[in-house]
Amino acid sequence: MRVCLNGAMIDAADARIAPDDRGLLLGDGIFETLAVRGGQARRLAAHLARLRAGAEIIGLALPWTDAALAGFIAAVAADNGLTDAAVRLTVTRGPGPRGLAPPAAAQPTLLIAAAPLPPPPDPARVVIAARTRRNEHSPLARIKSLNYLDNVIARQEAAARGGDDAVLLNSQGRVADSTVANVFALIGGGLVTPPVAEGALPGVMRADVLKLARGEEAPLTPEALAAASEVFLTNSLGIRPVVAVDGTPVGDGAPGLITQLLAARV
Repeated sequence: MRVCLNGAMIDAADARIAPDDRGLLLGDGIFETLAVRGGQARRLAAHLARLRAGAEIIGLALPWTDAALAGFIAAVAADNGLTDAAVRLTVTRGPGPRGLAPPAAAQPTLLIAAAPLPPPPDPARVVIAARTRRNEHSPLARIKSLNYLDNVIARQEAAARGGDDAVLLNSQGRVADSTVANVFALIGGGLVTPPVAEGALPGVMRADVLKLARGEEAPLTPEALAAASEVFLTNSLGIRPVVAVDGTPVGDGAPGLITQLLAARV
């Protein structure tokens, strides 16, 4: 596999990250995952805008232009012979001295890797995470940071309970996100997703689905989620139907019509 490291295309086996890189030691960085289909990066402008917004929140100046980043993404996919790919951009603050204070003149590390675009996943059976919650008051709830341990813990819990994914509640006990996706529910004929203020990540696919389906942002309780006629998850790679929540079927226990129609259009 070939990767892009700080703008250079190299074999993955030759890639080296400095031992004092703050992304490795402190999770000090951000990332984006995007889909490439037919050789074209999907929703690229939105992904790069969110990357820059995340960098601004953590106080990190990105030295690469959008055009340069787009070129790196295209090169990684092409060098790996992929016309359909899942591409991840990881940016860390780069090397730094011991301690939490960032270096005065950070030299960010950029790593871009690609893998074959996976097939659509099977419908999901989700659980409501009990071991951890999402802090909707943290600025990290609004960005794709490298601090994903809450999500890892929740995903472990889901696996232990026979689920495919876990839904994270916020500090008020309302739905925020799943471990890797935004959550949508069809309630009374209307499509609802939790607002960013409730701890939902401002997902790129989420924004498109809201426009396409004229969805509404509104607080969502676990009880409302369990009573929804359809539930689905969205991330940059697509839409995944949810057929059960904590062992209780959603609707008739099969992917719903609205979910299937939206999945075919995005």
